Amino acid sequence: MHYDIVVSGGGIAGLAAAAAFGNEGVSVLCVDPAPPITERDAEGSDLRSTAFLQPAQAFLSEIGLWPRLAAHAMPLQVMRIVDAGGETCEPRVTKAFDASDISEQPFGWNLPNWLLRREFAAHLEALDNVTFRPGTATTSLFTRESEARVGLSDGGTVRCKLVVAADGRNSPMREAAGIKVRTTRFGQKALAFAVTHTVPHENVSTEIHRTGGPFTFVPLPDYEGKPSSAIVWMEEGPKAEALAAMPKGAFEAAMTERSCGLFGPLSLASRRTIWPIISQHAERLSGQRLALVAEAAHVVPPIGAQGLNMSLMDLRVLLELAHKTPEDIGSRAMLDAYHRRRIADVRARVAGITLLNRTSMLSARPLRDLRARGLDALYTLPPVRKTLMQLGLGARGA
Repeated sequence: MHYDIVVSGGGIAGLAAAAAFGNEGVSVLCVDPAPPITERDAEGSDLRSTAFLQPAQAFLSEIGLWPRLAAHAMPLQVMRIVDAGGETCEPRVTKAFDASDISEQPFGWNLPNWLLRREFAAHLEALDNVTFRPGTATTSLFTRESEARVGLSDGGTVRCKLVVAADGRNSPMREAAGIKVRTTRFGQKALAFAVTHTVPHENVSTEIHRTGGPFTFVPLPDYEGKPSSAIVWMEEGPKAEALAAMPKGAFEAAMTERSCGLFGPLSLASRRTIWPIISQHAERLSGQRLALVAEAAHVVPPIGAQGLNMSLMDLRVLLELAHKTPEDIGSRAMLDAYHRRRIADVRARVAGITLLNRTSMLSARPLRDLRARGLDALYTLPPVRKTLMQLGLGARGA
């Protein structure tokens, strides 16, 4: 069987890739080893959330996905950074960035990942030129100048012009192509869960720095009549494991303390998930008839809402290049151009977020004090504030 494009991976980035190319009218096959879990409380549901910054939201609108998401999206009007690295867990420095300072729109819009999978998969069902086959994995890759041949776990083989590897940080397609990665391990893990709280979030995303990593609130719609937020809590691995195993009452007390009480007492409103924190990027973003996107290309700690927004930058560039060479999608020239367009931005963002994460992990008191003074000085200067806000939105991305 022949397709124009095979997308390996049916996570959020893979489904977005299938939608993007499907919107262009080319034939697309998207496969993933597991069916998407599309209910909040189902076992294995992805309880993380994704904040789509302005460029990402614009891209989702262009490829036809945003109309499905708009009604569920929670605007992020203000981003707040808090340093609480003193002897007690209390705010020492607080800096808030209001999107109205640089734009008429919010910084971004937050949606839960399980809902994104549900809506993206439903969108693909309406596209006659896109086939989504959950429960099927890619198992082998053979390429030549004219085409790629992809082996599937059901025993079949498909031919295509381009393979888009959106199959995660351990990408089988990347490994099959022999592309190496550079990985940094921090000894950290992140807990993700949802909470309700008594103080309304007022569309403010809050990142609290103390030790071990940031504790981040991202606004969600009310849950069971109460204000709700998605939380990502990064800590050293053993401490994160201990937190994940705590009884509910003890965990609620611990997270309320770690939040400095900014939103009042916190109540756990979901199960807890945990995963290791790394940063990683591929040495090349393309191979013969192969493009790496999303976590197959780059992995960053969950700071500053950069992860999936970087992934959508990958897709936007890939789509632009496909527009220029519709008769030769997946050619060496197209994929070399993709690598050149993205690699500098990927390396810079991975390095920058790696540095921010190391800074957030500081535990020695003098270094925490230095972080607080630096935060206060850096974000007080109006030109610096504006530049950092624009960079956060991807203003200098590819």
